[in-house]
Parts: sequence; C-alpha cells; structure tokens
Amino acid sequence: EIWQAALACCHAVLEGIAAKDVASIGITNQRETSAVWERASAKPIHNAIVWQDRRTAERCRELKARGLEEKVTAKTGLLLDPYFSATKLEWVLDHVSGSRARAEKGELCFGTIDSWLIYKFTNGKVHATDVTNASRTMLLDLKTLAWDGEMCALFGVSKAMLPEVRDCAGDFGVAEALDGIAIRGVAGDQQAAAFGQACFKPGDVKSTYGTGCFALVNTGAAVPASSNRLLATSGYRIGSQTAYAIEGS
Repeated sequence: EIWQAALACCHAVLEGIAAKDVASIGITNQRETSAVWERASAKPIHNAIVWQDRRTAERCRELKARGLEEKVTAKTGLLLDPYFSATKLEWVLDHVSGSRARAEKGELCFGTIDSWLIYKFTNGKVHATDVTNASRTMLLDLKTLAWDGEMCALFGVSKAMLPEVRDCAGDFGVAEALDGIAIRGVAGDQQAAAFGQACFKPGDVKSTYGTGCFALVNTGAAVPASSNRLLATSGYRIGSQTAYAIEGS
C-alpha cells in the first residue's frame, strides 16, 4: 500500500513531464517505521510496524532492567525505547514463522521506508539506506556509521538482511518504475528538514511541528553526549563531511 501510494504520487507529479527532463529524485521518510520483505520477490512478510507502535515496550523494559541501556546509548546514541527499529525488527523475526532462519540465509531484507521504496523503485537492484535513517535503527555504531555486530547480536538480527549504508547525497540507483530517473538523495524526516532549513553550522537548530515537536541541533563533527536523555543522531553525511546532531522531542 505504501509503495502504490508513492508510485501514484510520482506518476501524478510527472504528468506531462518526460522522465529525461528530470535530473533526479530524492526520498525522505518517517525514520523508524520498519519493514521486512523477501529479497527475491520483494513481497513483505508482515505489515510495516510504525514508529508509534508500542508492542515492544515490555522488551525494552526487560533490557533496561538488565542494565543494558547505557551500552546501547554509548553505541547508538539512542535510548531503549520501542520508538526505534531494532525491537520492531526483533518482534517480526520472533513472530513470523521461519523468518529468522531465512534472514540468516540472506533471503530477507530489512529496511526503513526509504529502503523499501528504493528497493521497489529499482526493481530489487538496490538495497540501501542513508546514514540518517540507519542511525535511528538502534543497530548502527554512531561513531563509525557502520552496522554494529554487538547490537545486531543483542536483538538477534542477521547483518545479511541489513541495507548498505550510504551518504545522504549519492547513487541510490535508478527508478525503473519511473522510466529510469536517478535516485540521488535520501534523508530521514527531521534530518531532511534540518538540511532543508540550511542548518549546516554547529549550533544551528531547526524545530519541526507535526505529530509532535522535534528540535534538532547541529553539533558538527562531534558525536554529542546528553546528560538529559536527549538523543544523539546522524545529521547528514555528504562526501567527506559528516555532521551529527542532538535531538529532543
């Protein structure tokens, strides 16, 4: 349903416009919503689990009780909360029969909605995400901006199902479903808004208002550490330039 809505929107925008006249398209998306699909068929194995879903609250409480939140925060910049993707993905692997074994074999793909749309638009040729979305999964080492083996092990996630992490501006393939328009930019929700508002200098702040209010502060090349349970996150990465951010919601 998400795929069909996005495709219909693109077709409406392109009405009367030739694909060759479009330089490229970009994708922004709600960051933590999670999907799992078959690599070969691109068929989802379960409904997407949206950011507000609280079904893994008890699992997060259990991990906190084991004293693991400090380690999770040190690695990922995030708090142990159902908001983030890791426990959503763990829930799917625990509740869809045979999915964990299939994931280990490389038969399944995980992604936030940017990854899902990239996969569909490129007819399965590109399974990728960008640093901003990856930093909201609770599976990414925020310092290296690479998938973290310890976090994957904690949540029982096979790295074989994770998308390749790329810069926000880069090559994400071509949208074959749109006559070959290049996909050249990806950034998650709040980070995309901060970039759009030109928050390029440390100390620049943007605040967006929607379901909630989200303030994002550019901290430059430094990974921020909050003493007030704010989140550390990837702001963007373009070529050799990496910016981090601190977020309150």
